[in-house]
Amino acid sequence: MKDNFPPNPEYMELHNRRYEVRAFRKSADCVLLRGMVRDDKPHGLYLEDDTEPLTIHHMIVDIEISFPSMVIQSAQVVFESHPHTECTGIVNHYQGLVGLSIARGFTHKVRELFGGPRGCTHVTALLSAMAPVAIQCAWSMRIASAREDKSINIPREQMSSRTTRESFCHEPQYMSRVVRRRRHCCNFARRRRHRAAHPCDGALERTWSQP
Repeated sequence: MKDNFPPNPEYMELHNRRYEVRAFRKSADCVLLRGMVRDDKPHGLYLEDDTEPLTIHHMIVDIEISFPSMVIQSAQVVFESHPHTECTGIVNHYQGLVGLSIARGFTHKVRELFGGPRGCTHVTALLSAMAPVAIQCAWSMRIASAREDKSINIPREQMSSRTTRESFCHEPQYMSRVVRRRRHCCNFARRRRHRAAHPCDGALERTWSQP
């Protein structure tokens, strides 16, 4: 897979943390969400003769989500690499994810259930990164179902990225406020220019408005 990072600067690298989240259509009503977090120390930093990066953390989370309710059906946490033997003792605690909605208040609930000593810091951070991916899958699931069922016709205008952003992104709402503000300013400036060019019109307006 292509590395989308820009080239490293001319400094000593200290740490590399990588998140990756992938989503799969398990069935017409189920999404499999798979996330990974990995912490690596560059080779030669801790052990001078080491020729490979030193992996400190490597955790994988699998979540099955019902669609369209977006409720978690099952959860599995695997610790591939961890610095302490006690780390894996928290794995079963993440069964508390089952039954949660990944769409409504998920990040807040994750912090409440798994924050601090109640969970693994790195897994909890990964879960927060996975939730938006599940939301991104909603439209993809509808498109996939429409392709299977040829009788379903989705209007082309609903397939635009603009439509999918309106429910989940601040940008359309923000842009609508900006547009309204700019239109108001432009109309106000246009009226001032017109009155400056036609002072009599303003005088007539004032005269007609008087009782």
